[in-house]
Amino acid sequence: MAYSPELERILKEKGIKVGNRVRVEKNGHVYEGLLMPRIEVGDEKTLIIKLDSGYNVGIKYEKGVRIEKVGEGKEPGKIPRLKIRHNTELPDVVMIATGGTIGTHVDYLTGGVYMCRDPEEILFMAPEVTEIINLKKALRPFTLASEDMTPDEWKTLAKLVAKELNEGAYGVIITHGTDTMHYTSAALSFMLRNLNKPVVMVGAQRSPDRGSFDGAMNLICASHVVKSDIAEVVVVMHGTTNDDYCLAIRGTKVRKMHSSRRDAFRPINEMPIAKVWQDGKIEILNEHRKRKEGKVEADAKFEPKVAIVKAYPGSNPKIIDWYVDNDYKGLVIEGTGFGHVPTQPLKKEDSWIPHVKDAVERGVFIGITTQTIYGRTNPYVYRNLRLLNEAGGVHLEDMLTEVAYVKLGWVLGHTKSMKKVKGMMLTNYAGEITKTSDPRSFLY
Repeated sequence: MAYSPELERILKEKGIKVGNRVRVEKNGHVYEGLLMPRIEVGDEKTLIIKLDSGYNVGIKYEKGVRIEKVGEGKEPGKIPRLKIRHNTELPDVVMIATGGTIGTHVDYLTGGVYMCRDPEEILFMAPEVTEIINLKKALRPFTLASEDMTPDEWKTLAKLVAKELNEGAYGVIITHGTDTMHYTSAALSFMLRNLNKPVVMVGAQRSPDRGSFDGAMNLICASHVVKSDIAEVVVVMHGTTNDDYCLAIRGTKVRKMHSSRRDAFRPINEMPIAKVWQDGKIEILNEHRKRKEGKVEADAKFEPKVAIVKAYPGSNPKIIDWYVDNDYKGLVIEGTGFGHVPTQPLKKEDSWIPHVKDAVERGVFIGITTQTIYGRTNPYVYRNLRLLNEAGGVHLEDMLTEVAYVKLGWVLGHTKSMKKVKGMMLTNYAGEITKTSDPRSFLY
C-alpha cells in the first residue's frame, strides 16, 4: 500500500524506496530499520519501519521528523536460497516441506508474509543442517498453512514418507505449520505402520525476519534426531524460551500449549522422549521404539465424518443430533474433569445423556476425553460418569482430544463395527494411551 502523496514525494526526493534501510529521528528518538509498505488499514502518513528485532514500529510523519536512507536493505520479492551440497559420508535424509512459519519470507515490496516454495529456501536459514545430514532429496507435495490442512494431506504425507523410507532414506524431516502440527504428528503415528526409522516434524513459532526466530535451531536439532535410533514420529521444538535445547516429543503425546512462546510444544501425561542440543548431544528421557530393518506400511484409511464436541455449562446437547442427522460416524466429546457431560441439570431437556444414548443406538461411536488436558478420564468415580458410560459413551483413558479425533477417523476407516471400533479405540497403537500418567510431565 502506498503512503500519502506528500510522503511519497518526500521519499522519492530522498531516493528512498520500500525495502531500503532508513534512519528516522523524532522527538529525540532514533529508529533504524527497513522501510515497509503501509498496511492496508494504516494511516497513510505513518511510516512503517521493521526494526532489527523483527518487530514493526509506526512513526507518524509530521513537522520535525527526519528520515534518511542508510542502506539498500532487502531486495523486494526475492527469496534467498541455499545451494545444497551433497555429502555422501553423511546419512541420507529426505526433507518434506509443507508450509508454515518455518518456511515464510517477508516480501518487502508488499509487506506480506509468503510461504517459501522450496526446501532450499528454508535451508538458507539453517545451513548447518548440511553438515549434519546429507539431504538426499527435498520435496514439496503442497504448500499450506497448517490451519488449512485436512485428512487428505495427512494421507498424502503418510504415503510419501513410507515411500521414501522404503527406498532407503535414513529418516524423514517434515517442516510444518505449528497450529495443527500435533494433529498431523498423531495422524502419521497411526498411518505409518511398522515404522522403523525417525520421522521428525519441525516448525517455528517466530518468523525468520525476527531476531527471536526459532526455526533454525529447531531444524538443526531435528537433523540430529533424524540420525538417532528414535524410530517414531516425533515433534522437535524449543524446550525453553531461550536457545538452550529442543525437546523430541512423541507424536501422540505432544500438544501446542501456547499461541506464541517458542517452547509452546509440551509433552502431555508422559515425559518427552529426549532433550536435544544443537551440538548433537541427545539425552534420552523416555522409552521409544528403535531402528530396525523392515518395510513401512502407509495405512492411510480415514473416515472424514468425525468431529470434536465440547461440553460446557449451558451447552446444548442437540448439537449431537445435528451430527447424527448429518451422517457422522463418530464423535469425540471433550468433557469436564474425569469426562463429565451435563447429566442431571434442573432442566431435563439440557441433559446430554438421552442424546448420547440415541446416537449410540443409531450406530455412532461416542468417545469421551477430558478438557483438563492433563490426567485421564474415568467412567466409574461418580454416578453421572456411570450414567454416561451406560448410555454408551466410551471414556478414552488419557488420550488427548485431538489425538482421539484423529485416531477415531483412522479406526473408522478400517471398520464400522461399533464393538471393533471400541476395542481399537482402547488399544494402544502409537503410545497414545499410557497405563499411568507420569506425574513429572505435569506442566513440564
